[in-house]
Amino acid sequence: QVQLVESGGGLVQAGGSLRLSCAASGRTFSRYAMGWFRQAPGKEREFVATITWSGGSTAYADSVKGRFTISRDNAKNTVYLQMNSLKPEDTAVYYCAVRTVVGGPWGYWGQGTQVTVSS
Repeated sequence: QVQLVESGGGLVQAGGSLRLSCAASGRTFSRYAMGWFRQAPGKEREFVATITWSGGSTAYADSVKGRFTISRDNAKNTVYLQMNSLKPEDTAVYYCAVRTVVGGPWGYWGQGTQVTVSS
């Protein structure tokens, strides 16, 4: 019912910026909450940021507050993650996800996009 495709990852120097995009299919995309997660080598997947269907409420992991910004453009069925002041510890595969029920599981996931930050 929902398909997600991430893009925008790559190799960047410490202190640089990247903007990740997640394009979603489905006519009901605008009614869903969206989130970004990441997984570094040898570590479990962790929460990065979320945004409500209206875009009126956002949440961030403490490690990225002040540096990352999540946003969405419902007309384009796309959610973004603007990443500034990148650090080597931000290196991970970044995943986009969709939650269709408040408090429920993140039921749909993209394939992930690699972000590598060099020192």
